[in-house]
Amino acid sequence: MPIYEYRCLDCGRRFSIFWRTISAAEEGTPRCTHCGSDRVQRLISRVRMLRSEEAVLEELADPAAWGDFDENDPKSMGRMMRKMMNELGGEMDEMPPELEEVVDRLEAGQSPEEIEKEVPDLAGLESPPDEVPSPPATGGSEETL
Repeated sequence: MPIYEYRCLDCGRRFSIFWRTISAAEEGTPRCTHCGSDRVQRLISRVRMLRSEEAVLEELADPAAWGDFDENDPKSMGRMMRKMMNELGGEMDEMPPELEEVVDRLEAGQSPEEIEKEVPDLAGLESPPDEVPSPPATGGSEETL
């Protein structure tokens, strides 16, 4: 039961169609699932190799596979994190959903410090680290509303 990928020539979006048989795929007319157009181009799908978790982690840990990674460049950090997310695949379900936002921000060029400052909740903080809540007042005649 083949799954074919297509790109719509009208709206430009990519989509997949599950065909029950190869002959159904050959005889059928694929339509864009987004705009309904039949002007589509079949794409060559990516090939995935099944590797053990150990092999994936070993490859990710090899600095030779990091390419042009620069720890001082947010975009480079974002690309590396995205690569790791893609390699880990299904295991990413265990990662916090905020990780996707952090990677998006890094890929856009925002520094980790700027991300922490703008979205302190991403780091699991309820208030910025330099804000220390003041202790409750004791005694006196102040009224609490």
